[in-house]
Amino acid sequence: MNKSLNLVVMTALVVSACNTSEQSDQGKNSKLISLSPKTMRQIAAVDERYQSYNVETVEVAGGQFWKPYHLMDSLPDLAANSTYDVSQTNDQLYRQLKPIDLTDKRLLILAKGLAPAYVRMSGTWTNGIYFQDDDKPKMAKAPTGFVNVLSKKEFGGLLDFIKATDSKLVTSFAVSNGVRDAQGVWTPVQAQKLADFAKSVGGQIAAAELFNEPTMPTAGGEISKSYNAENFAKDMAAFNAWAEKAVPDMLVLGPGSVGEGSPNVSLQGMGMSILPTEDMLAAKPNPKFDVFSYHYYGAASMRMIRSGPFSVKAENALDAGWLLKTDTVAHYYAGLRDKYNPGIPLWITETAQAAGGGDPFSATFLDTFRYLYQMGSLAKKGVKVIMHNTLVASEYSLIDQDTHLPKPNYWAAYLWVKLMGTQVYEAGQGTEGVYVFAHNMKGRKGGVTLLVINTNKKEAPIHIDIDSEHYLLTSSQLEGQTVQLNGTELKLEDNSELPVLKGKPIKSGELTLPATSISFFAIPDAGLTGPK
Repeated sequence: MNKSLNLVVMTALVVSACNTSEQSDQGKNSKLISLSPKTMRQIAAVDERYQSYNVETVEVAGGQFWKPYHLMDSLPDLAANSTYDVSQTNDQLYRQLKPIDLTDKRLLILAKGLAPAYVRMSGTWTNGIYFQDDDKPKMAKAPTGFVNVLSKKEFGGLLDFIKATDSKLVTSFAVSNGVRDAQGVWTPVQAQKLADFAKSVGGQIAAAELFNEPTMPTAGGEISKSYNAENFAKDMAAFNAWAEKAVPDMLVLGPGSVGEGSPNVSLQGMGMSILPTEDMLAAKPNPKFDVFSYHYYGAASMRMIRSGPFSVKAENALDAGWLLKTDTVAHYYAGLRDKYNPGIPLWITETAQAAGGGDPFSATFLDTFRYLYQMGSLAKKGVKVIMHNTLVASEYSLIDQDTHLPKPNYWAAYLWVKLMGTQVYEAGQGTEGVYVFAHNMKGRKGGVTLLVINTNKKEAPIHIDIDSEHYLLTSSQLEGQTVQLNGTELKLEDNSELPVLKGKPIKSGELTLPATSISFFAIPDAGLTGPK
């Protein structure tokens, strides 16, 4: 990073840190939150792989992906970003990735720590991917009608990773000109090769979208600029016919849309070409899915947008307006599901702090509040699976791309998978800036785990009427990359193994939560008897 960009980013961090320290001395929230786990009723349930993640196709195959900020000499030119097409080279936005080494010891340890999960190999680059299913050297250039090449070795490495980490594969397929017939309709020529190879090595595709983000159909390159809702409907009919015959056990996900339902945000108004989801769902023949899927980003990163309603600054990362956007968009897509495909599950197959690799603060503790709020809130709203983007690429990843060390959101995810079960309970109302959620306690019959998120710059009093074990997450710097669990920094052991998580025993009664803190309360003997 050059001196001028470094100064801009560091100044923002210092200002934020100063604001935090000034506001944290404002005392205690006077309103007491009372929690009584024994009286909580079950209101929903999530998939056992509710918390899942993406390993993008471009990571597996190698190619250009979002360049980390510390490698930039300057922020990208916004005018150059107005037409989003990943088939076009943009050295300001992207850096060249080698195919990811999914046998790396530390990476495997960290991925196993999040098991069980769905692993989604997809992303915009998938829309134009060519699967080279032979043993010849990898093609230097994709065939006509495609943008990138995925080798058998690379896909096989992902399948080995999925097996080693107790995961299941989710993907999408090429939809570019190279797979289309004379009438311009999708054919399974590439999808069949992927399904056949997975089966040949003892794997399978658990679920798939046809198309990554059809609301932005031209983003992957090598597809007609006039692609429309009728095209999508015909493609889905062909996809469903193939899936029913060739991969009957595979869940058909869709539509996989993005960029809609957020108040005061119009991507069309920003000059982007958007194909509305409702137009696609209303087209004939009506597209049908086993699972209704969508993608959620509350903002675009500063690589692409730096002002307006589809951007967010670090100083607003704890605001209710920012956190609750995920609820609004979930309500929007649930409404479309109910209108056109009622009764099917709702999944988010891609989400992170901001599209376009994330903002700098997405790699810090500051974004952990959003991460866990989304997990807690959408479980209550009927979302069955959430797939974070990404496991290990760019700022918004759970694991650092170069060092393979956990980021703050990884530690949040690790606590979630260890403590939060699949049964969702009504925990009651929090107070302004304090959010409360409850799930059955993972691995403990009759137990419950409470999640309490205090986004305020002041302490919050709560009362729990039963003894518990407290797992308190804090950081000395909100925009820092270290996290403390009950005052001790979370970090890997010397052999890269994950630490044993230990809670602090808490007696029933009132206690005070620190400012800008996240608490899990594990209650093994809550006396819950199951669904009510």
